[in-house]
Amino acid sequence: MKRLMLILLIAGAGIMSSQAQHYQTAIGLRGGFANGITVKHFVGAQSAFEAIGSFRWDGFLITGLYEKHAPAFDTERLFWFYGGGGHIGFWDNYDADTPWMDPDEDGYTIIGIDGIVGLEYDIKEIPLTISADWKPAINLVGDNSFWADGGAISVRYTLNTD
Repeated sequence: MKRLMLILLIAGAGIMSSQAQHYQTAIGLRGGFANGITVKHFVGAQSAFEAIGSFRWDGFLITGLYEKHAPAFDTERLFWFYGGGGHIGFWDNYDADTPWMDPDEDGYTIIGIDGIVGLEYDIKEIPLTISADWKPAINLVGDNSFWADGGAISVRYTLNTD
């Protein structure tokens, strides 16, 4: 029984390491409906925290996400990820004709929750990752609304690669 447990433990560790990301920290640019910077840091073989600072509507938004990663399509270095977190932001009411902004407000402070789902490819030959994701959000404070937020592409320089 002990021998079986040891074999299962070693096999499980091998599977986990083969499915793990090949870097620990990455920093880069994010482009989409909101543009900005992104930093991703792995805290486990398949779990990461991502911080996004984005600019939109004459304002700034900070988003923090916890993400789970798993191999995608049986392709080496391609991972799908999903997760959630929250955001806080500030923006001016730059265009009173925008239907979702109250023309009587000078600006907004928003706080809300976010989800994320996407694919990430870790390029072996150069220290870069490329990801495409969809990050919907719901504002709970300030401008109470749902933002489907389209999609985004992120390109990050990887640190601490294998």
